[in-house]
Amino acid sequence: MRPAHRTRRRVWGVAIALLLGCAPITGVREPLCVPSYEALLVLSDLSAGLGPSRLKETTPTPSRRLIAYQVQGRPYQGDLYRLEAAPQAGIVLVAGAAEKGKDDPRLVALAYTLARVRFAVLVPDLKDMRELKVRPSDIQEVADAFSYLADQPELSPGGRAGIGAHSYSVGPALLAAMEPRLRDRVRFVQGVGGYYDTTNVVTFFTTGWFRENAAQPWRYMEPNTYGKWVFALSNVDLVRPPDRDLLTRMAVRRIKDPKAPIADLADKLGPEGRSVYDLLANTDPNRVSTLIMRLPADIRSAMAVLDLSTRDFSTLHARLILIHGEDDNIIPYTESLHLDHAVPPGQARLYLIHGLRHVELHGLGLFDAWRLACAVEALLAERRLGAP
Repeated sequence: MRPAHRTRRRVWGVAIALLLGCAPITGVREPLCVPSYEALLVLSDLSAGLGPSRLKETTPTPSRRLIAYQVQGRPYQGDLYRLEAAPQAGIVLVAGAAEKGKDDPRLVALAYTLARVRFAVLVPDLKDMRELKVRPSDIQEVADAFSYLADQPELSPGGRAGIGAHSYSVGPALLAAMEPRLRDRVRFVQGVGGYYDTTNVVTFFTTGWFRENAAQPWRYMEPNTYGKWVFALSNVDLVRPPDRDLLTRMAVRRIKDPKAPIADLADKLGPEGRSVYDLLANTDPNRVSTLIMRLPADIRSAMAVLDLSTRDFSTLHARLILIHGEDDNIIPYTESLHLDHAVPPGQARLYLIHGLRHVELHGLGLFDAWRLACAVEALLAERRLGAP
């Protein structure tokens, strides 16, 4: 997270408000709390990114080292962050679709912050995410990273371990947490800016329209076109050449420059590539389901695997800490609302935040800083909580 300087001042404003005895806030979906001083230090450190903060001044610098690990013969590598002192809990941090992957400065800063407060943090190197692709194979990679971490008693004492996921990786993280081999071991999942229904997400990043449910009117917000081209890259291997190459070139152009011309490539597409392009070019939310049905069968199958809206969440035993920006222009906040409603009552805590744009802080008001501090408090509590 990379917020403005004023965010750190408002974080300390939260502490002042608490000391003055602010009245409880009504009419919000998020559970409120009295954040600890430690939670405020963590939030201030998140606001500082890799820059100076009170938490950095008062804690040792965690080590960061590249490790190699295997799970059932499958080789992986990732970065392990920890203090020399024994960790109190472990967490696997999973980036969203980002070219720098585990080395994304925002993720690195977050990993250091969590390590400073006695989490052992494993950030797996997920090749697909670095290539801006979200695929069903990500589920196993996240599951294996957690399995490795949870198998190390010195990294997850008392079995206290969970997963922190961002953006499109929230789906694979939750699906990993529901696997039979892990469902009783994953204590918590923290999801920031995640999704629930793949059709809803495709509708938003192609048309900008979203709604809380079918009975509600459509609402519009200008979408960040990054999402639609991540979708294209995630599925290019499931169409035949030469459409595969054409769609890849289109996506690369538009990710670098959202206004780059692509008509010269679109004109050369065959039927499979054209079905993908027609979906991406559509602006009518009522046509999305029909256009999805015209996609190649392999793409529809991959979407179905990653779709959370068809899952039975009674098989999820982990506690959920859900954070979503109300002005998120990549995945709308309604997706975390749907996810909150899908799990058994009391299993999820949802924090909707003004001033959080997808995974980037860009200036928090007083009460939103309070809510975010409460989300941090919920995560810190996982260092001492038992099994769900």
